Amino acid sequence: MPNASRVNPRKGEESRLALVRRARRMLRCLAEAYPGAHCELDFTTPLELLVAVVLSAQTTDVRVNEVTPALFARYRTAADYAGADRTELEELIRPTGFYRAKANSLMGLGAALVERFDGEVPGRLADLVTLPGVGRKTANVVLGNAFDVPGITVDTHFGRLVRRWGWTTEEDPVKVEHAVGELIPRKEWTMLSHRVIFHGRRICHARKPACGACPLARDCPSYGTGPTGFEEAAKLVKGPERDHLLAMVTAR
Repeated sequence: MPNASRVNPRKGEESRLALVRRARRMLRCLAEAYPGAHCELDFTTPLELLVAVVLSAQTTDVRVNEVTPALFARYRTAADYAGADRTELEELIRPTGFYRAKANSLMGLGAALVERFDGEVPGRLADLVTLPGVGRKTANVVLGNAFDVPGITVDTHFGRLVRRWGWTTEEDPVKVEHAVGELIPRKEWTMLSHRVIFHGRRICHARKPACGACPLARDCPSYGTGPTGFEEAAKLVKGPERDHLLAMVTAR
């Protein structure tokens, strides 16, 4: 069981080199745990992904994916969003919540893309973050998944987990992004983001993490935040990878 040989480093006792080595062990374990991790928003073009990420604020990817087929069929280009009928657009995206503000963002986004980028989504962070409704998190999702440009996406799950793991104590998303980027090779950034988010949704829950059924337990300084008994913890593990994740733990 994972609690038999935990490293469980405590604050102040870990050198920089030890932290880097531990973070990279955890990276390898996450790769084994979630080999199929991916962006859970459905899209076929950079514009579709950009729109989907804007819509994902304060709602779930599942809800966004329910809305976007009709939206993408109706609005195919940046010019379509720029010239959208506000009432129609708001009605299409209403289920995602905050639909008036999101409609403003999408219409402004479309106009900015037409006016400044010939209607195309730019492939540079510096350009993306100038667009309405687009911050670093959104830009990194688009770069990593639509342009294959490595990026770290610091959403709620990501920030919570890397602090829980002792990778950083920073709270500001940009500082978290930079701190983690110094630990993990750049080529791994996009997949790391997906895998950490998957882990947060499946095992490392905010209120009651499944510590006793976590393949990362031996390297986690927060082991014991949730139940450490395997049977109890296993009941908390979610997602289609559940059997694979539990098998990883019992095999150790």
